[in-house]
Amino acid sequence: MKKALIFYGGWDGHEPAQTTLRMKNILENEGFKVDRVDSQEPLANLKYLMSMDLIIPCWTMAADGRFSVKDAGKNISLAVSEGVGLAGWHGGMCDAFRQDVNWQFMTGGQWVSHPGGGDVEYTVNVSQGANPIVEGISDFPVKSEQYYVHIDPAIEVLATTRFPSVSFFNIANKPVDVPVVWTKMWGLGRVFYSSLGHLDSVFDNSPSSQVIMTRGMLWAAGGKKYAKKNGLTSERFQNQAKMY
Repeated sequence: MKKALIFYGGWDGHEPAQTTLRMKNILENEGFKVDRVDSQEPLANLKYLMSMDLIIPCWTMAADGRFSVKDAGKNISLAVSEGVGLAGWHGGMCDAFRQDVNWQFMTGGQWVSHPGGGDVEYTVNVSQGANPIVEGISDFPVKSEQYYVHIDPAIEVLATTRFPSVSFFNIANKPVDVPVVWTKMWGLGRVFYSSLGHLDSVFDNSPSSQVIMTRGMLWAAGGKKYAKKNGLTSERFQNQAKMY
């Protein structure tokens, strides 16, 4: 049986308890054993993290922009590099630990603004044929926060949204397509992110967002099995890991 850890907390405005309960139920329906905790304490135990198939963070705007548990970021990074998946949504993953640059490097991006606040009508443009995670899903509307993010150029972009949608300082620039959904690798580990999910209701009001999130979590959780099946090891990453 595959195992997942969901840890949640931080700013209550993103409904971490509600959204993580939704994801717990989804994963359990897919046959996972899920540990869901409102604490960072499990992150101190590298052996425990290495036993997981998937780690899901939901911790917007951590105090001081950092983990509160010693070696938490390092331990997640090492576990993911060995094949444990990492998947998350909205600010719970990419506005979690603002001062931890390695976290931003691993996750692939960082929220910087949502012009118009939480009541913007916009379109998620799906990159057709890009990946099985978005296969068969058409462009769809969302009414929520529209995330403007700074991203790692190495990510594989699966969906975007067009800015500007509202009048803000960025309209002085040309229109740009900002990533909404992406994947990347971190060592042997698979990383998945969707900027959708400001409130739990977003997943009901825009059902495609939940389909994408479900597929993304399952994809990320498959990295450990894939690495083992194909004889992949993390030895080539070890010199960099020694920098911790």
